[in-house]
Amino acid sequence: MTKNYLLEIGLEEMPAHVVTKSVNQFAQRAEKFLKENRISFDSIEKYSTPRRLTILVKGIAEKQTDIDVKAKGPSKKIAQDADGNWTKAAQGFARGQGMTADDIFFEDLKGTEYAYIQKHEDGQKVEDVLSHMDEVIKAITFPTRMRWGSYDFEYIRPIHWLVSLLDTKEVPVKILDVVSGRISRGHRFLGQDVEIDDAKNYVEKMKSQFVIVDAKDRKQIISDQIAKIAQDNNWDIDVDADLLEEVNNLVEYPTTFYGSFDKKYLEIPDEVLITSMKDNQRYFYVRDQEGNLAPYFIGVRNGNSEHIENVIRGNEKVLVARLEDADFFFKEDQKKTIADYVEKLKSVNFHVKIGTMYEKMARVHQIADHLADIFQFSDTERKDLLRASDIYKFDLVTNMVDEFSELQGVMGEKYAEIMGETKAVAQAIREHYMPISSEGALPETKVGAALAIADKLDSIETFFAVDLIPSGSNDPYALRRQAYGIVRILDQYQWSMNLNDLQDYLKDNVTVPEKLDLNAHKQDIIDFMIDRVRQLLKQNKIRTDIIDAVAGGSNIDAIEMINVAQVLQSHVNDDDFKVVMEALGRIVNLSKKAKFGYSDDLAVDDSLFENPSESQLNQQVAAIKNDNAEDLFKQLAALRPVIDSYFDENMIMAKDEKVKNNRLTQLVIANHLIANLGDLSKIVTK
Repeated sequence: MTKNYLLEIGLEEMPAHVVTKSVNQFAQRAEKFLKENRISFDSIEKYSTPRRLTILVKGIAEKQTDIDVKAKGPSKKIAQDADGNWTKAAQGFARGQGMTADDIFFEDLKGTEYAYIQKHEDGQKVEDVLSHMDEVIKAITFPTRMRWGSYDFEYIRPIHWLVSLLDTKEVPVKILDVVSGRISRGHRFLGQDVEIDDAKNYVEKMKSQFVIVDAKDRKQIISDQIAKIAQDNNWDIDVDADLLEEVNNLVEYPTTFYGSFDKKYLEIPDEVLITSMKDNQRYFYVRDQEGNLAPYFIGVRNGNSEHIENVIRGNEKVLVARLEDADFFFKEDQKKTIADYVEKLKSVNFHVKIGTMYEKMARVHQIADHLADIFQFSDTERKDLLRASDIYKFDLVTNMVDEFSELQGVMGEKYAEIMGETKAVAQAIREHYMPISSEGALPETKVGAALAIADKLDSIETFFAVDLIPSGSNDPYALRRQAYGIVRILDQYQWSMNLNDLQDYLKDNVTVPEKLDLNAHKQDIIDFMIDRVRQLLKQNKIRTDIIDAVAGGSNIDAIEMINVAQVLQSHVNDDDFKVVMEALGRIVNLSKKAKFGYSDDLAVDDSLFENPSESQLNQQVAAIKNDNAEDLFKQLAALRPVIDSYFDENMIMAKDEKVKNNRLTQLVIANHLIANLGDLSKIVTK
């Protein structure tokens, strides 16, 4: 007969962002604990609020599974002396198993006899095992932890109560001075302490004390109430999933309400209003049926509808205070020019080891000018890019961004438009931060994309120059994300950018303080960027061996590497892919025997040819055009019959030194073309 087991951890209010992750981890660790302890069960249900993490294990067995154990001991020659008597080693082995030496038997294992003991272990009662669930509670990890009282124990918040019930029976579990029982706590203001009579009644018992413990139920209640308000008022409400998740983990008994603010505040940019409502106050903003922001907001109260009018007035008062500040900042910021703000950046550090934000913009201007050449920008695009690079950080010293840091870039765009900059310049100021997460949205304009690349390149170059290089999981300046952003932008716009040439240009043309050596980590930066190409290819489901091949080739242009990888991936199922790779691989491997490398003036002497295949290979290799990866692959694949004939007819390491070197020259030249596809020796063809 199975039972139900309830374990509730009662805490002070946790931060909303840890609640869901913590209860999921609680359930995972409980599942692992039960399986390791041979306790079978049907399922684990999870419940959570800001003040509790709970699991309900349904269909849990009454006892551990019985097991038969065959324990291995010392070898026979150690277990018995020459006369066949049990040694101390054998006797100790038997005692350790709770048996006697008479229970020992021997079995052969790989030619050696070992001592064994066979024993039967009866499973413990489930309550005896569950009394150790404190191990599960203590094992839960959190992003931040705290101590309380005089204890060294750390947890997300102080633990105030524990409920541990196997059906109706209490199972004692202890954490510090908190001993479990059957008493839980209701809503902080509306409820009282409540006795859980049976584990299966937990949800209803808590509901009677104004606590909806099922997070899914609370979220549905909030969604339904918002939908009802929207329908009654003919509003369009964007129920942001992340905000809904956060609000849901801030309340135990949700009641949704709406409030309003003066229409005059709608003159403030929408982004400011939305930030004030959504990010600062955790409100859902409202739009009318035309898509315009309306002077209303939706909030969620942790309680019932009693005195809701007072709650609404209080929330309106708090929001209006914020909007008053925003309105003041918005008007004050417009009293200065962009030039005024740029001047202030001379006293704002980008990083103490690198220099000011003003100096960073000067470097980004130089980088952007070069990128405009590489990406073949028009005169207008170049002009907009360079203007944007001269001012793009100016909003950092505005009042609005000082108050609402999450609006950096956004306010730069707004103020730039107000102060007469072109739309392209203004939009680039906002887009240069993109992507703001690993897989976040990319810039929509070429000018914004180029500025984003220039800004991120400067950060990578300068942080590496002062040895602030990511290592392991340590990346405080998000350089990996920025480098990955560069690769994603290059991929989106199919912009070619040779990393080696770029490094040389930056070293010779970008003005940096004398203490910064942009050449100190040239290869490290190239490898760092190639690793981000690997990341993108992995994200795009490219085979690992193909990723290794393109990363190990001669290409150090992100777009060419990506395109080659996609071409190779598209041909792996070709009937002749294996034989093509093997043929090209023979050239790759034998070319390594040459004591010289490729150079543009390397030439083949056709007067030294002894067989027709030498001439055929020479002619076909000379005719290959490296215009794009697909065409290159097809042209190299077409060489296979000639390569086979070439190696059938010719001894590469001929006795005649001139003939040998001439043939190696042919292979080196061919390998130079093949290397554009990567290191094909890494391709798995079995």
